[in-house]
Amino acid sequence: MVTQQCLQFVHYSSSSTCVVVPASSWSHEIHTPLHCFSLYLQLYHSFSQLRLSNWNFLHLIMRVTWAKKIFNQFSAQCLIHKGNFTTSATFGPSNPKFPIISNNFTDELKFTNATSYGSIPIYRILGSATEDEAMANIELEEAKYIKMYKDMVTITVMDKILYESQRQGRISFYMTNSGEETVQIGTAAALSLNDVVYAQYREAGVLLWRGFKLKQFMNQCYGNCEDIGKGKQMPVHYGSKELNFVTISSPLTTQLPQAVGAAYALKLAHSDRCVAVYFGEGAASEGDAHAAFNFAATLDCPVIFICRNNGYAISTPAREQYKGDGIAAKGPAYGINTIRVDGNDIFAVHNATRAAKEWTLANGKPVLIEAMSYRIGHHSTSDDSSAYRSVSEIAEWEKLQPIARFRQCLEKYGLWSEEQEKEFVSSIKKQILSDFAAAEKNVKPNWKEVFTDVYYNMPDHIKKQSEAMAKHVDQYKEHYPVDLYKQQ
Repeated sequence: MVTQQCLQFVHYSSSSTCVVVPASSWSHEIHTPLHCFSLYLQLYHSFSQLRLSNWNFLHLIMRVTWAKKIFNQFSAQCLIHKGNFTTSATFGPSNPKFPIISNNFTDELKFTNATSYGSIPIYRILGSATEDEAMANIELEEAKYIKMYKDMVTITVMDKILYESQRQGRISFYMTNSGEETVQIGTAAALSLNDVVYAQYREAGVLLWRGFKLKQFMNQCYGNCEDIGKGKQMPVHYGSKELNFVTISSPLTTQLPQAVGAAYALKLAHSDRCVAVYFGEGAASEGDAHAAFNFAATLDCPVIFICRNNGYAISTPAREQYKGDGIAAKGPAYGINTIRVDGNDIFAVHNATRAAKEWTLANGKPVLIEAMSYRIGHHSTSDDSSAYRSVSEIAEWEKLQPIARFRQCLEKYGLWSEEQEKEFVSSIKKQILSDFAAAEKNVKPNWKEVFTDVYYNMPDHIKKQSEAMAKHVDQYKEHYPVDLYKQQ
């Protein structure tokens, strides 16, 4: 029985004798191995005076073994931290050395807040004094930059078609990427296909860059028989095992701790790979984000946290979502290397991600990137952003559209032209419409798929449900549109 006054180990012998160790002998005094060992000897001496039955003796041995284990663990902890946590006997009463922190003392009583530090700067290339120098050899990577631009344009054209299809009732849901294409493509181009990606739900460009086909996007949004996910996910909840892109899930921020776990697994396997995980500034308010940051930092996981700070968490503006110096300020607090970047600058985003990957693989530690951007479109087709922001605000940000900035840069250095623009937009629009039409004509997956892919081996109770459903549908098939589903 444990109380605030004392700790009691009660063992009944033939004479009902018990041993009581006052709490004062351990609750505030056991802070060195010597104190712990002293208590252990007291317990052992007291127990040795008792005459116990075989059963009580066995119970006693278990208790003593437990006390010994506690002593050993505590001793180990003291040895581990002896370089960080020392006593005043060594350094004097006025200068103890606390763990981890730098131990700078002051006699000034002062609270620290966001204004105590300078704001983390926003890294950029376009429009900076060093732009020409940074672009001096742009033609050497012409093929890469042209592909990056084409993928950004492709996402924009696909967004318009699928957004309108939802408004027409042809698909159930959609989320556009307008204003955030640079964050997607700029980061994706800096990663390798072997790197693992955990996305939120506005990373279609990342998947496109890695090789996901347009028809695969269409099939997923329609949930037809060609959909990799067999119609079991909402539209835009993409995934591809082949491309190391973990399937998107709706619950907010769950991907962050999962990504850290995956990164830790790669570390244990001594793999030359990293994990990139995407999230919005609103997701950073979830507890999962903070748990992920802390685990990644303390376990030294090769993971890149990529925050798309687009100004709004659905209808909640950033000014109501958090205080302080944005999401980037959280990185150093957790001991994570951090950079804030202009999310409308494709070159800055790409450079930052490439440097982050090189560093995290070389050091086996996490990096946090906060990409400052702006969500031009609605949060989703279920949202009307005019209810919480003005048309003039959107118009101002449209002037800074990242695709337009990228195109101007490519044209400036002779890598793109108006003629190429018209030809590509026309071509990609035809391809998307063709794949869209094909996806719309495809039938739905066989209805029996609803029972699959949950268990590796289907348990009996699920088999019985499947068989019962099959009999029901066969008996009343005239009441079900079975011709719209793939036949086995």
